[in-house]
Amino acid sequence: MTNNDSSIMRRCTTWIAATFLLAASAFAMADVGTTSVEAARKKLSPGLQQALDANSVAGVTWAKETSSGRLMKVLVLGFNAADPDMDEMRRAIVAAGGSVYYKYISVNGMSALLPASKVVEFARRSDVESISPNRVTARTKSLIESVTGAATVRGAVATAGVDGTGVGIAFLDSGIMSSHKAFQAGWNSRVSKSVDLTRLSDPSLLGMRDWQGGYDFSSALYPGSSTLARLDSTINSALAQTQDPHGHGTLVASIAAGKSAAGSLDTTGVAPGASLYDVRVLDENGIGTVGDALAGIDWVIYHAKEYGIRVLNISLASDSTDSYLNDPLCRAVRNAVAAGITVVVAAGNYGLGPDGRERYGTVASPGNEPSAITVGSGNPHASPGRGNLTLNFFSSRGPTRGSYVDANGVKRIDNLLKPDLVAPGNKLTGALATDLLGVTQSRLARAYPQLVMQAGLAPLGTGNGVMYASGTSFSAPVVAGAAALLLQANPGLTPPLIKAILQYSAEPLPGYNLLQQGAGLVNVAGAIALASAMAPNIAARVAGGTLRVGDSLLATGMSMPAPSSVIEGRLAPWSRFVFMGGRQVLAGEELFRKFQAAYDPTLSWVGTRVLDVEIEKFDDSSFIAGFQEKRAGSQRLISAGVISLTASLGASSPASASGAFTTTAKVAEGISLGRGVVLADGLVISEGVVISEGLVISEGLVISEGLVVSEGLIVSEGVVISEGVVISEGGALRVGTALAAFFGEI
Repeated sequence: MTNNDSSIMRRCTTWIAATFLLAASAFAMADVGTTSVEAARKKLSPGLQQALDANSVAGVTWAKETSSGRLMKVLVLGFNAADPDMDEMRRAIVAAGGSVYYKYISVNGMSALLPASKVVEFARRSDVESISPNRVTARTKSLIESVTGAATVRGAVATAGVDGTGVGIAFLDSGIMSSHKAFQAGWNSRVSKSVDLTRLSDPSLLGMRDWQGGYDFSSALYPGSSTLARLDSTINSALAQTQDPHGHGTLVASIAAGKSAAGSLDTTGVAPGASLYDVRVLDENGIGTVGDALAGIDWVIYHAKEYGIRVLNISLASDSTDSYLNDPLCRAVRNAVAAGITVVVAAGNYGLGPDGRERYGTVASPGNEPSAITVGSGNPHASPGRGNLTLNFFSSRGPTRGSYVDANGVKRIDNLLKPDLVAPGNKLTGALATDLLGVTQSRLARAYPQLVMQAGLAPLGTGNGVMYASGTSFSAPVVAGAAALLLQANPGLTPPLIKAILQYSAEPLPGYNLLQQGAGLVNVAGAIALASAMAPNIAARVAGGTLRVGDSLLATGMSMPAPSSVIEGRLAPWSRFVFMGGRQVLAGEELFRKFQAAYDPTLSWVGTRVLDVEIEKFDDSSFIAGFQEKRAGSQRLISAGVISLTASLGASSPASASGAFTTTAKVAEGISLGRGVVLADGLVISEGVVISEGLVISEGLVISEGLVVSEGLIVSEGVVISEGVVISEGGALRVGTALAAFFGEI
């Protein structure tokens, strides 16, 4: 890293310090109010509660039996109005015989080690919001230009130069082989920065043995600290001999923004001019922890403005069963969006059960976060045209199934509409990672040699390896690349406006419903046409507070484009609707003629709940120090003239194909036939509560509880060879003992 990087990172509280605090002899509640034991247990995620009560935690990565008793690695979220640095909470953890590893900025929380015997007592603190395990995360696992319409955009006179130039895309993944020819720009690489956050998981770097309590390593370091300089140089992986030993991240990055490097085979990605930022959070096996992923999101948020990072791709998943409200990854994604970063997430590869039957409710974290653009997978059947594309059986279906227990002890399931749209994700070609010298291929290539098209090994030529890839992991970067193109065409777009544009211009695939495909197949040509009609200063006006609901969004002299595109000689009609508020289906040109409050990235609207996210800065600088959520004030949420389709869809029933099970094509047809209700007065919120709830998915109509495998089924996505065949997914689909299945460790 440069000296400038080191200077900036000194100010970020996420970087780990080697300042020791001696353990106190007793567990201190120190001036913090307490709640009842019953209320405290409601703050614990279901997985954590099960581990506390289990006779054994053998095979669970985040819990361990030691000579000091059962210890647990957890993620603690807190309320920080009075104590933003969480000093009291950190001291209490150390006093309880635990250790603090990390204080985040992407969420108001930290990763820590706690004795199991102290977890409930610690949760009784009034400044503790929730506690969850530091779970495992894993990878979820040109034709692309033709199918998506990116080639149409680059072939048009008005948009010929739209290739992502000037837009930074960060990849939270297993690394990127920066020397691969797919990322070349002259003699340089378009991979502008490479950092490896998995190195911070090495206890020796913290000056301690693993699973040892009594320390706080999260304190900020003072300028000139030799420890900080050592850690800065440690996470810099720009000169590493092998930057992506697993190979997943290199494939993902090349699909989003790679250039063709395979001779006669054109493997160009969606945004081949974009700058890439490699944020490694998965190890050589494609496995990581939620804590590492949070640290990676921290790095992206902190450096976004400095490096021009506008898009974040997350092709990994956690088996969390928490509500989006409390799930740490969801919270971090929500805050990244509030910071102006468009976050694209893979839906997951669990739409097909081990019995060969379709499974609803299988979208993983953080794909269940409403502000994320969650992407499912389509199969183009090796055809450059869009007419043959079908939905992959393995692509995860909605609704989201995270849950929480309310104040009355009732379990509340989120049941939000997901995915948002689909993109090609079957047998795509991408860059194959090797070491720098081209001696050793990635683990993926070695494990699945049948997927390797070109080896990329010396002496035949290094840095030009290519292999096949399938799965929603590879659908997500298609949309991340599309987002980069939109931002190049119109830098003034906000993340939620980008999401709305992509949904509105998507093409409905015939025969699939809202929970299978969202708004339909991504349409880059249509999205660019709509984005180009928008004013170029929307984001600046939103940030400055000068744009009000109902104000014009169209650029001077521009009008709404026709709601269809011609791609590869074929007409692609638009869906003309969007998801808002998690459960609302809205339509009509007024969505884009006029500003809607939901286009403000700092506003979070889900169901009847509307929150504002306040962004805190370091010393009045441009660097983000943290986030605070609060109830939104009374205001208009949606402008008059917008069409609500919510009520017209009816109750959600798979048998009658109504509600959330309505086919996307039928929803689009309903718009043409004038169905829906035109909102004469729009939608209004009063003290953070929406007057109209919208589409509520009935519990009994979505899916029976018994068909959702432990509600925590996502472990590792694997690499999909062909429709319905997932190579390394077997472990996640086996159902063993209830505890083992729940933790996803089998």
